[in-house]
Amino acid sequence: MKNKWVWVIIVLIVCIGSLLSWQYTQSKQKMAKVLHVVELNKSSTVSIEPKGYQTTAVIGGIGDVLLHDWVYDDAKTKDGYQFDKMFSEVKDSLIKPDFLIANQESIPGGEGLGVSNYPIFNSPFEIVDTLKRNGVDLISSANNHSMDKGEKGILSAIGYFNKVDIPYVGINKDMTDQQRLRISNINNISTAVLSYTFGTNGIPIPKGKEYLVNLINKDKIISDIHLAKEKADIVVISIHWGSEYQRMPNDSQITLAQEMADAGADIIFGHHPHVLQPIETIKRADGSNAVVVYSLGNFLSGQMWEYKDIGGLASVTVQKTVSTTGTTIKVGDVQFQPTYVESHHLRKYKVLPLDKAFKEGLIDHSPEEIQHFMFDEMKGQ
Repeated sequence: MKNKWVWVIIVLIVCIGSLLSWQYTQSKQKMAKVLHVVELNKSSTVSIEPKGYQTTAVIGGIGDVLLHDWVYDDAKTKDGYQFDKMFSEVKDSLIKPDFLIANQESIPGGEGLGVSNYPIFNSPFEIVDTLKRNGVDLISSANNHSMDKGEKGILSAIGYFNKVDIPYVGINKDMTDQQRLRISNINNISTAVLSYTFGTNGIPIPKGKEYLVNLINKDKIISDIHLAKEKADIVVISIHWGSEYQRMPNDSQITLAQEMADAGADIIFGHHPHVLQPIETIKRADGSNAVVVYSLGNFLSGQMWEYKDIGGLASVTVQKTVSTTGTTIKVGDVQFQPTYVESHHLRKYKVLPLDKAFKEGLIDHSPEEIQHFMFDEMKGQ
């Protein structure tokens, strides 16, 4: 009986051993197949043809934001200043460009330095908040009023720009800040913005601190454009130039605009005359175009009459095409929406679309007149 059970146990052990041996063989075969597949994948090469693409961006610019006392007095509240109501009629237009630049002419040094009027301007911080809430993406501050409150005014303004996280250009806190290129990615189009002014109304920039304000120097501007062009797809210039209250650009503006365009500037937004000056398409030697708006006029200020209360929003469409042969940039469609600064007895300031102001009888100059002047006046010059 015992021998019988011994043989049964032996048979079972043999059967189990055979089964385990078969499973191990199958497992090795499967593993070999898996390893074989992995090995094939590691050694395979797939050729993918690079894909091209096309993208566009609309770059906008508005003119001088120059806060006279009757403008900031109108914005005064018990808690500070509130300028938003002055932009309420044009906010929908201002938020349309993909990237909007404003010329904040009166330095926003804040109440701590004493808010002040012409000839030594200093504006409340709150104008910066309003600009940001109403679509402005970058503030240009190189102008003849940059030094109105000295170095303290510039550092105070920059401190607030940084606090509310809005980029600025044209004034700088130190040499490193001046050397830092302002480049933004707009719909995959890298955009560098440079800013300069003809002077600071005779107020000297402290010796050794020339970095505080970017002054117009043709050789320096051309060098800056070349450097920016190496790092960005397009270069935009915000420049304070020309003669006050003159509706046509002078020879110096026209010459410098051509030189900047030839150096690689794609869009030039001009300021300082406090009235609109025309738009011109500049041809470069390689056949490409640049666009210059010689002056964007006053966007919000206390100045009145003789075109000083007319400004506008210029919008320039830039197209970038990437293909197997390289990248091309085209500066194309240019639009201009004229605006008007409405007020009643030095109160109730508001920026209106010019067509609305004209329909309401607030101004005698029609949108058609201004459009014709902006786009056709330079033809044949």
